[in-house]
Amino acid sequence: MSYMVKPKKSLGQHFLTDLSIAEAIADTLASYKGMPVLEVGPGMGVLTRFLLDKGHDLTVVELDPESVEYLQEHFPELRDRIVAKDFLKLDLAQLYEGPFCVIGNYPYNISSQIFFKILDYKDRIPCCSGMIQKEVAERMAAPPGSKTYGILSVLLQAWYDIEYLFTVPEHVFNPPPKVKSAVIRMTRNQVEQLGCNERLFKQIVKTAFNQRRKTMRNSLRSLVGKECEVLSDPIFDERPERLSVERFIALTNLLESYIIP
Repeated sequence: MSYMVKPKKSLGQHFLTDLSIAEAIADTLASYKGMPVLEVGPGMGVLTRFLLDKGHDLTVVELDPESVEYLQEHFPELRDRIVAKDFLKLDLAQLYEGPFCVIGNYPYNISSQIFFKILDYKDRIPCCSGMIQKEVAERMAAPPGSKTYGILSVLLQAWYDIEYLFTVPEHVFNPPPKVKSAVIRMTRNQVEQLGCNERLFKQIVKTAFNQRRKTMRNSLRSLVGKECEVLSDPIFDERPERLSVERFIALTNLLESYIIP
């Protein structure tokens, strides 16, 4: 039996049809030969084929039963390495004992959630690459001061160097998405600890950018109280998009003893 998988809007499926782009995505892991690779959302395996051809030790995670059946038929060498589950609900530590890379043509509707999950395993994942919506890729790689710099930028750049590699047009997909796509690569940096309370760091970043048009003083009053003396520091005159990762770390250390329990 041979058939084509019907793309499902509910799963955010847009199947890549351009083989040269698929190969270029596979090549983003060229420096990690020999390290296990986990592909998220392989669909009909256009990227899968190139990852196998290039000799990667591959496991795939696919939620769609129809795609799982297709992969089992067309990639018999992967039959024992197809994880038919929701990536967001997986305990990745049960799949691998050591480091591994992650790659995929990621479902656009959950791409941010995927990258936040990658952060949970940041000490095990030296590289994560793949294709996502262009707008999300721009946010991930944005520098401080950019209009697209935000929560995703700060939290990911704290732990990874992010490269926006190239843009992908709409017409190379079935069905064509309504937006352009882009290929990114995240490479783990040398940071082992942020040097601050990491849970508070996340809270401050999210609170600040949830009101990004306000100054830090106005957006963070809720954490320390309106009359808190620390708010007189000049850093609170800034808006969040002006603060680098390092300045958010410094801000976290400045605020920690003032946080209202």
